[in-house]
Amino acid sequence: MYLPIDKNLVKSTVKKRPADSDKTTVGSLLSICGSYGMAGAAIMSSKAALRSGIGLLKIATAKSIYPIIAQAVPEAVFYPIDDNFISDFDFIEKSKYCGAVLAGCGLSVNNNTRELVNNIIKFSEIPIILDADALNIVSENPSVLTENDIVKILTPHDREFSRLIGKDISDVKNNREELAVEFAEKYNVILVLKGHKTLVVNPSGEIYYNKELGNAGMASGGSGDVLAGIIGSLIAQGFEPFKSAASSVYLHALSGDIAKEKFGEISMLPTDIIDCIPTAFKSLG
Repeated sequence: MYLPIDKNLVKSTVKKRPADSDKTTVGSLLSICGSYGMAGAAIMSSKAALRSGIGLLKIATAKSIYPIIAQAVPEAVFYPIDDNFISDFDFIEKSKYCGAVLAGCGLSVNNNTRELVNNIIKFSEIPIILDADALNIVSENPSVLTENDIVKILTPHDREFSRLIGKDISDVKNNREELAVEFAEKYNVILVLKGHKTLVVNPSGEIYYNKELGNAGMASGGSGDVLAGIIGSLIAQGFEPFKSAASSVYLHALSGDIAKEKFGEISMLPTDIIDCIPTAFKSLG
């Protein structure tokens, strides 16, 4: 069943804030992202989350890049972690008052991040958004996704998805819809299969299909981090997960199109997409 990704979807999903809102009532997101050499991924996902309306952003990241991210994202609360990501980090305690946890943007893959990501999947009590290195870790043992019934949103591009399902990239490109539905149903997840005409699939086999928005200027490192931040923000605010994932695709693609008009496909950057998120929201009316 195909469902449209359009302005009406977003307007029906993203609710207006009550006049008496405060930072604790409009959602808190825990972001476990970034590692030495990958501060940019954490910064971009964080800024995108903040621009998408999250009330409080909590960032758990490597101590070595904490000063860089703290300067770039002064609005956040920080939990600096040992650079080796020794998994004595108590994510359950830190996520206690959050609406969602985002993991993976620039996280790196090693034995400690493997343990951390697997523990998040197994024991989280709030929705999980898995991107980038979290997906690379899951691809080593996708069955871990079945060990917790909490909402899980995965955001792979085609190559990451090929690793998740153990198939050649050409198989993915030729059978995107069929394989996406099969994976979402098998592992009971919401799958955001990024790319030209992004698909958003739920475990029931329903498909939101982005046919119109987005452009080739968004094909650059960091664009996926921006999308992950938007998704994490909307879900942490308590909006319906499947619709939030699809609405995030709309907002991300529309912001990309606005950036294209301002800077052109060749020169636009993922950070330009972030700067255009407010205009995308304002266009909803």
